[in-house]
Amino acid sequence: MAARRALRAKRPGLRTWVIIGGALLMLIPAVTAGSFYTGTLQRRSEELLVDKLTGRGELSAGLLARRLHQLWLQVEAFSRTVDIARLDKVREQIDFIGDLDQRYSWIGIANVDGKVLAASRGMLEGASVAQRPWFRRGLTGPTAVDVHEAQLLAQLLPQRAEPPRFIDLAAPVKQDGGATLGVLGAHLDWRWVIENLASMQAPGIDVLLLSRERTVLYGPPDLVNKPLTVGSALSANRATSIVLDERWPDGKDYITVVIPAVGHDNLPSFGWSLLIRQDRDAALRPTRDLVRSFWTMLGAGALVAIILLALGAQWITTPLRRLAGSAEAILDDPEAGAPHVETRYDEAARLSDALVRLQNANSKQ
Repeated sequence: MAARRALRAKRPGLRTWVIIGGALLMLIPAVTAGSFYTGTLQRRSEELLVDKLTGRGELSAGLLARRLHQLWLQVEAFSRTVDIARLDKVREQIDFIGDLDQRYSWIGIANVDGKVLAASRGMLEGASVAQRPWFRRGLTGPTAVDVHEAQLLAQLLPQRAEPPRFIDLAAPVKQDGGATLGVLGAHLDWRWVIENLASMQAPGIDVLLLSRERTVLYGPPDLVNKPLTVGSALSANRATSIVLDERWPDGKDYITVVIPAVGHDNLPSFGWSLLIRQDRDAALRPTRDLVRSFWTMLGAGALVAIILLALGAQWITTPLRRLAGSAEAILDDPEAGAPHVETRYDEAARLSDALVRLQNANSKQ
C-alpha cells in the first residue's frame, strides 16, 4: 500500500492535467494570434509613417519650388522686355518691382562686360559684377545660384544682426537677333526661403534643406551650415526618393525620407535636396503603447482564465478524488464507511452509486 501511495504521489493528477491542457489550448492560439496582430500593427504603423513623411516631403518641396518658380517667371519675363537703350525706364521698372515685392533684395542689369547699368535704388550702378557667379553663368543662359552671403552689397544694405544672405536668379538679356546684351540678376532674400521652410514644419518632424555639397542650409540649429554624412545625405542626389531608417549624429534613430530635387517646370536648379525626418521612437511610441496595452490586457485575461480554469478543475476533480479515496478504503476494509454520495454531475453520481452497491454486495458475502 505504501508503494502504491508513493507511485500515486509521483503522478500528476487530473486537476493538474486539466489546468495544463486548458491553459495550453487557450494561450497557444491567443499568443499566436496576438503576435500576428501586433506585428501587423507595427508594420502598418511604419508604412503609414513613411507615407506621411513622403507626402509631407513631396508637398514641401513642391510648394517651395512653385513659389520660387513664380519669382523666376517674373525674372525671365522681365529679361525679355528690358530695353538697355532706355535705362531710365528700366530703373523705374526695377524700383517698381522691388517696392512691390520685398522678397527681392536687389535687382540689376549688367552689360556683357559686367558693368551694372541699372539697379535697385541705384545700388552698385557703375560697379563691376564680372566675377560674380550669377553674372558669369547668366551670360550663357538662365541660372540659379545657391545661398551665399552678400559681397558687394554688404555695406549698402541696412545693417542686420546677421549678414544678409541671398539666392540668385539670372537670365541673359538679348536683342531681337539673339545676341546677348547683358544679364539681368535678382538677389532673393534668404530669409524668405527660411520662412517658407519654417511654415512647412510640424511638431516632431524636421525639414532639412541640403545644398549640392550636402551642407545643411536649413534644419535643426545644431546641423545648419555643417556637412551631413549620414546615409540619407549621401543618397540625396539620386534620381528617386528613398526612405532610410538610420542613426544620426545626435545618437537617435530617425525615419528619413529623401526628396532628391527641389524643382518645378523650367526653374533653374539650385542643386537642393530635401530631407524629412522623424524620431523613430517618438513616432512609433503610440503604437508601442498600444501593443503594450494589448499584451497587458491579454496577460491579465489569461491570468483570470487560468484562475477560473483551476477553480473549474477543482470543482470537477473533487468528487473523483473523494470517490477514489472511498474505493481504496473499501479495498482495504470492506466494512469501511459508505462512499460519499456525489450529485455534482452525472458521471460522479453514477460512480458513487456503483461504489455503494459494490460495498453492499461485498458485505452480504
